[in-house]
Amino acid sequence: MSSTNTNQASTSPEVTSPDVAASSPRLWRRIYGNTRSFFDGDIFYSFRQSPLTIVAFLVTMAMFTAALFAPWVAPYDTYDLGSLNLMDAYKPPAWSPGGDLNYLLGTDDQGRDVLSAMIFGLRISLLVGFSGVVLAAAFGMVLGLVSGYFGGWIDAVIMRIADVQLTFPAILIALMIDGVASSVMSTQARADFKIYVIILAIAASLWVNFARTVRGSTLVEKNREYVQAAKVMGIHPILIMLRHVLPNVMGPVLVIATLSLAVAILTEATLSFLGVGVPPTNPSLGTLIRIGNNFLFSGEWWMSIFPGVVLVVLVLAVNLLGDWLRDALNPKLR
Repeated sequence: MSSTNTNQASTSPEVTSPDVAASSPRLWRRIYGNTRSFFDGDIFYSFRQSPLTIVAFLVTMAMFTAALFAPWVAPYDTYDLGSLNLMDAYKPPAWSPGGDLNYLLGTDDQGRDVLSAMIFGLRISLLVGFSGVVLAAAFGMVLGLVSGYFGGWIDAVIMRIADVQLTFPAILIALMIDGVASSVMSTQARADFKIYVIILAIAASLWVNFARTVRGSTLVEKNREYVQAAKVMGIHPILIMLRHVLPNVMGPVLVIATLSLAVAILTEATLSFLGVGVPPTNPSLGTLIRIGNNFLFSGEWWMSIFPGVVLVVLVLAVNLLGDWLRDALNPKLR
């Protein structure tokens, strides 16, 4: 009898453990619950109650999407130099006399479609700005956590360096770093690493805001009961900073990162307009504005006006999102 039961058990289908079987529905229930709580929360309520924020969000997402899928969205590939025709240069927008429907916003001095050049330039501007902000946030948060948690001479040294840097404009720091990199690199290396140098220059000019904000929040959080309990339990200070302090200081960091993105995009555009930004072979919005500025007073206004309008709209939309996020994450301001 027992052998029969054993054989039946061995040939029966494998039974899944109740914990394993329930883990997948439990995970989906948790995801659904978190999603539901977000849409029912104060932040999303504040978002849908602000039409201006919704418009800014849609504009920002549209520009990010166009930049991300530039090879498929742009009518022409501006990086394909073989497709350029100098006979198509200086064409005005399609609705102007002499315009061509194939070039909706006209062409530049090289025969490039202005609309396509703006989409690819938007891609470079967002890439440089976003990378610079991420690098500045990472560096600034590390220094802010270390400065606020340990205090003493470490705090004094980091904050005095930050105070000295605040006395210099961000654009001046970026120009200095770009000048130093240009003096120590060869011509070919300077062209190959130009974008990386600009990203480093932007990050070096923006890390102070992150460091000072994270330091102030860390000074408050390190005296809370849960941090004191973690110290008593013998948890390593690095783990305390990463597990307990850092998640509670991310709110102000997100606000600063959003506002800093607009500053980073403007800084890159300024550097490119001055001729020390990204190379002309990978034009950004600032580069396109600089190129168009040479023909602004000769009648070809569309070369600089359209990229300038896109730059202004992008920065304005990002700033509006940053202002809303600051108010949404601070109940006292709602």
